[in-house]
Amino acid sequence: MNKLFLFDVEGTTTDINFVHKVLFPYSKERMATFVKENALQSEVAPIISDIKKTVYEEEKRELTTLDEVCAVLDSWIKNDRKHGALKALQGFIWDKGYKSGDFKGHVYEDVKPFFEKLKYLGFDIGIYSSGSVHAQKLIFGYSTAGDLTPLISYYFDTKVGAKREAASYLNILHEVKRDANEVTFFSDIPQELSAAKEAGIHPVHLVRPGTAVSDFFGIKDFSEFKI
Repeated sequence: MNKLFLFDVEGTTTDINFVHKVLFPYSKERMATFVKENALQSEVAPIISDIKKTVYEEEKRELTTLDEVCAVLDSWIKNDRKHGALKALQGFIWDKGYKSGDFKGHVYEDVKPFFEKLKYLGFDIGIYSSGSVHAQKLIFGYSTAGDLTPLISYYFDTKVGAKREAASYLNILHEVKRDANEVTFFSDIPQELSAAKEAGIHPVHLVRPGTAVSDFFGIKDFSEFKI
């Protein structure tokens, strides 16, 4: 049986503080400049259109200037909104940060050995995060443990659906062409584990420092997980 081990990122493989105290401030400080300098670029223009569409659908308000677009993005960053357009723009900004050496993607020390063990045993590794696939590849490609992307077979973001909805995990099962009993999902968020369980996937709760325990089977780090 070729099992798939699926991982959340923030709070599971990666310290929440890295995301909230390094990545988010970095993108917030540079967002307006990036949008204004790249608004007409082929990769960015559709994203800005998506932001305008969302605001009109939700607020019946038309954004006519880039300053207005930037103000919306600023509020989304503050509220940690899981919107694909914001995540895409953040990914572009973080790309420059990683490649210029401004920071490295944090991964807990137990992540690399566990990933290597899984690959050695012939299992596949997947990532499922609200951050864009691009952002995921950056964290693991420029990580504190080196380039981990050769160990990872699949990446999923909110294009497959919200992480607290069972349908999203069914979509993942369809894409990876596996039965639910062949997949294990690791997360620090019980609501995500509930959604995965509803889809038939085996849930494991990562109880990192500061994470409250739940009724799900939990481990403090990956070295405790018995394969």
